[in-house]
Amino acid sequence: MIVILTSVISCDKKKTSHPKDNGTHTSDKGHQNKGHTKKAHWSYEGDNGPSHWGTLAKMFTMCSKGRQQSPIDVTGATDSPSLPSLEFNYKATPLKIKNNGHTVQLDYQEGSYLKIGDQTYQLLQFHFHSPSEHTLNGKSFAMEAHLVHRNKLGQLAVVGLFIKKGAENPFIKKLWKHLPKTKGVVNEAKDLVNVLNALPKKKSYYSYSGSLTTPPCSEGVKWMILETPMELSEQQIEAFKAVFSGTARPVQPLNKRKLVLKK
Repeated sequence: MIVILTSVISCDKKKTSHPKDNGTHTSDKGHQNKGHTKKAHWSYEGDNGPSHWGTLAKMFTMCSKGRQQSPIDVTGATDSPSLPSLEFNYKATPLKIKNNGHTVQLDYQEGSYLKIGDQTYQLLQFHFHSPSEHTLNGKSFAMEAHLVHRNKLGQLAVVGLFIKKGAENPFIKKLWKHLPKTKGVVNEAKDLVNVLNALPKKKSYYSYSGSLTTPPCSEGVKWMILETPMELSEQQIEAFKAVFSGTARPVQPLNKRKLVLKK
């Protein structure tokens, strides 16, 4: 997903188009584009890969012409103590995980939200990429999770979580029991899950204004990358990679944007 208040977090004040397209970072709940993205097949390799996204469809041109694209290399951030802390107010939701052909995604029921200062964003869904899309000082992580939120104005805010190899993750263990391995398959279970349990205790974050990391690459997305990575065991990482591997868009130029760090 795919940033954020003040000069970075207040991209609301700029005349930017707000992403309302049904790419990987948006939810099936709202922001439908009447199926237009389905007419242009995109992927992560070959003639339909990232370097060609901008030519696959007229509505994808931002992928090649945009100046505020994501992901980026997270490096050289400026400390910004004035940035608001992230307030996560997530509830448990029924486990419903789907394979959309590009990743596995878990849609969230209404009622869970993220508060950033005086702005409130509803949690729509979260999904994964392997390897990580953002890099840290030029180095990538095994995976990256994106928590996608939207406010009442339709503006998106995405929380990125680096994932590194480490201890087995109990939250992911519950998800992977129902990991759909075939495109279009949706697995449901009686289990309730709460992604809040996957977040690190320390909520310091990097912030910049970017875009969706998948077509149509719409800009005006508020990005927050948590500084502390989440751990998955090697087995859990390999289980995801067995279904989806190489699902990361290359990093994009920062182009004079501000990258800040809230400790």
